[in-house]
Amino acid sequence: MSKADDIFCAMCADIIDNGTTTEGQKVRPRWEDGTPAYTIKKFGVCNRYDLREEFPALTLRRTALKSAMDEVLWIYQRKSNNIHDLNSHIWDEWADEDGSIGKAYGYQIGVKSHYPQGDLDQMDKVLLDLRETPYSRRIMTNTYVFSDLSEMNLYPCAYSVTYNVTQDPNEDRPTLNMLLNQRSQDVLAANNWNVCQYAILLMMVAQVNNMIPGELVHMIADAHIYDRHVDIIRELISRPRHAAPRVSLNPEVRDFYAFTTNDLIVEGYEHGPQVKNIPIAV
Repeated sequence: MSKADDIFCAMCADIIDNGTTTEGQKVRPRWEDGTPAYTIKKFGVCNRYDLREEFPALTLRRTALKSAMDEVLWIYQRKSNNIHDLNSHIWDEWADEDGSIGKAYGYQIGVKSHYPQGDLDQMDKVLLDLRETPYSRRIMTNTYVFSDLSEMNLYPCAYSVTYNVTQDPNEDRPTLNMLLNQRSQDVLAANNWNVCQYAILLMMVAQVNNMIPGELVHMIADAHIYDRHVDIIRELISRPRHAAPRVSLNPEVRDFYAFTTNDLIVEGYEHGPQVKNIPIAV
């Protein structure tokens, strides 16, 4: 059975059984009817997924893997902050009349800085460092830039990615690992979406550097379940679990900037029914 299901179910049960509530506190999010959106939450959740064992997609319900990859490409490959460059509508609520979400996400990845090798943006620097100094402990991207927060239509949630290379003595290639830092997460709406996104990003970066995709470590400062999501979560984690799907990339792609969603290969994805009409707090 999918280990991602096991991790997700254990996390959700822990939040519901042992978390703290924000009910009665001053909270920013509101439901569509204007009432405060309270949560049950746990602080400092850490989940680990080993891509050498399986791809971490939930089977309790389907995660739209190509759409998740498209958002990763939007941020780290296209380096865009405009929803017109994205093939889904998940950011529409935060976009202005021109489609911009301000100086957020892809905008920050695309900001260039001067290095001895030339002017490079954050993703180009990651790719260069993994080629030239793969065992450096300084290979990372960060979109939570304080000087630009006032010009972002929303603050980044998953904001920092650290890459770390290890060498297994039994392997002929290095292993690329990733640490994802997230300040806040709506567990029902976004948890496995984010996990699968960054698993795919790890796979892409590993492939173009001739490395093995290894561990994805996901750190969530505030992992929360909204009050109107609790019953949905209880039903979801009671469902039957299936084997993880087989997920791979077109092996012919060796340039990070050449990947498209057509290069994602998903096989044997057995899953439960989709959860529809999830209320979203904004």
